[in-house]
Amino acid sequence: MGIADTDRADAENRLGEWLGRGWHGEMDYMARHGALRARPAELVPGTLRVISCRMDYLQESADTAGDPLLAAIARYARGRDYHKVLRGRLQKLCDRIEADAGRFGYRVFTDSAPVMEVELAARAGIGWRGKHTLLLSREAGSWSLLGEIYTSLPLPADAPTSEHCGTCTRCIDVCPTQAIRGPYQLDARRCISYLTIELKGSIPEPLRALVGNRVYGCDDCQAVCPWNSFARPSPEPDFAVRNGLDRASLAELFSWSAEEFAARMAGSPIRRIGYERWLRNLAVGLGNAPSSPRVVQALRARADHPSALVREHVAWALARHAEARQNVQGTATSGSP
Repeated sequence: MGIADTDRADAENRLGEWLGRGWHGEMDYMARHGALRARPAELVPGTLRVISCRMDYLQESADTAGDPLLAAIARYARGRDYHKVLRGRLQKLCDRIEADAGRFGYRVFTDSAPVMEVELAARAGIGWRGKHTLLLSREAGSWSLLGEIYTSLPLPADAPTSEHCGTCTRCIDVCPTQAIRGPYQLDARRCISYLTIELKGSIPEPLRALVGNRVYGCDDCQAVCPWNSFARPSPEPDFAVRNGLDRASLAELFSWSAEEFAARMAGSPIRRIGYERWLRNLAVGLGNAPSSPRVVQALRARADHPSALVREHVAWALARHAEARQNVQGTATSGSP
């Protein structure tokens, strides 16, 4: 936890440049509330300070990105919805402050309003912005969630910490879609987290093969960061893996009905993308999986799905497997006497 002042003029300029490039894609809300993000006192009148809080979420669970038959799901999304967990903790903190200091003006945020979370956290001294644009800390890496309390209390502000990325570019080099265009520069339109969560329509065809088996978010840039070797598993039970999402096969998840999806994903952040986009993402994953009767059968079962979005991505995936079979047959033919 740290305390930041409300002067964000420099961050407002950088945000304006990012929006000017169109790198926010379909996230119109980023442009709609652009100025408010950098002006806490305008978002919540009377705000003098921002209490920035970090909560670690890492769990001891399998990394499935390397197994093309399994679904790779971002670690933060494998348990309970972090919005509810972190918001509850922030409210308890406000109650404790009120018990000591008396009634005060405040508002709690958890990825729920135009708030520049990483910028505020860096100014509050609880970490620095890494080259992948996420918050990093020396003792916990980047496997953490952020929340804020905008308050009228004239608290003493903390000093920002220094950066410790040095010359390392592992996060930039590993990005499957080259979404990190340079240090601290993220083109969200190419980011797999954006493509599988924020994008409502079709995933651009040139990027589908690069998505691999990642069906909800992507942890690649965090997984290779040297600072994450210092991260420790969180004791918070709400972040524990649910529904076997750290070892589920693509075909198994693709077989879920809409009712099963709603029931199993109740209380999960994954539920917010809806069943249609869930199937879209899984269809891409299955299209990138090694060809097998089970994979092809799973895709054919959804070939006539009522959703045009799902049908489009299933057709793409089936075409990939048909091409793979033709290549195998062609190789066998050319090698025969």
